[in-house]
Amino acid sequence: MPFLVQNLGFLDCAVRLAMGVWLIALADLGTIGLWGYIGVMLLLSGTIGSCPAYSLLGFSTRDGASR
Repeated sequence: MPFLVQNLGFLDCAVRLAMGVWLIALADLGTIGLWGYIGVMLLLSGTIGSCPAYSLLGFSTRDGASR
């Protein structure tokens, strides 16, 4: 499937994982609303190294990837 191709670099994955955990923690604590659970999507994309939006736009932050 072309939209599941790995297109995230190391730094991009790390930032997505950190932001995902942070948003979910804030939502669990009640600091922000339920929209904080969008962090689950960040966790998923950071874990698998693929962003469907990047695929649609033909963008990649992965080293050595053809753009």
